[in-house]
Amino acid sequence: MAPDDNRLGSFLRSRREKADPASAGVVDTRRRRVKGLRREELALLAGLSPSYYTRLEQGRDRRPSHEILEALARALRLDDTERAYLWSLAVPTPGPAGQEAQPARTVRRGVLHLLERWSDLPAFVVSPRRDVLAATELAARVNPAWTPGANLIEFTFLDPRAPKVYPDWDEIALQAVTGLRATAVAHHAELDAFVTGMRERSEAFRALWDSHDVQERVVGEKRIAVEDIGVLRLSFETFALAGPEGQVLYVYFPGPGTSDDEALRGLAA
Repeated sequence: MAPDDNRLGSFLRSRREKADPASAGVVDTRRRRVKGLRREELALLAGLSPSYYTRLEQGRDRRPSHEILEALARALRLDDTERAYLWSLAVPTPGPAGQEAQPARTVRRGVLHLLERWSDLPAFVVSPRRDVLAATELAARVNPAWTPGANLIEFTFLDPRAPKVYPDWDEIALQAVTGLRATAVAHHAELDAFVTGMRERSEAFRALWDSHDVQERVVGEKRIAVEDIGVLRLSFETFALAGPEGQVLYVYFPGPGTSDDEALRGLAA
């Protein structure tokens, strides 16, 4: 997914360049000509030799120890999601042989039964690369991206309807890419070609992906513009479905007693 396949080094470099030297405690009276921290400054903060850290960033050492990873995470002030992502890059978890070669496109019967019963809520199941595999009927009425067969990433960056559907498109686009990166390592065989294709097809996607920001939002709120209805403000919860397929169930819902609740009930009826 990185041009040189040096994912660990690319992520470390991106965090180093975005770090605030003053917040990190670096005192520098010289005029800085580099973004963020210098390599030798980060190495000093993490208690590493500059030459060893350079090897990490250049991809000449891709298996740092637990202690080194923790030292780098502290020095870079990574949040929990970034820390987990750093670990996944350095210590990938092997899956069963051939697991990713044929990603599952079917949803368990029990989950489909639940979706059939949730006639009053927009809910859908996605694969790791954000293909919509199954959905309630109401989901497609609220957002065309939530239709089975659609892809959330492709809709956001390639469909001309997206800026109209998402009043907060910039925020939605950022969340889409940072969330995709959060799951990219565990499902790299399924996602590598997809990410490569999206980088070629969308300049906006490429810029966000190459920033190496990572975020995993399991709950939140979005504004969706629904034709003939107006803008709905919906909260969402996500539920990871057990199994190696990496499928996730999204459920959207309005605040009780709100105008959004009334509008959604009308749409469902």
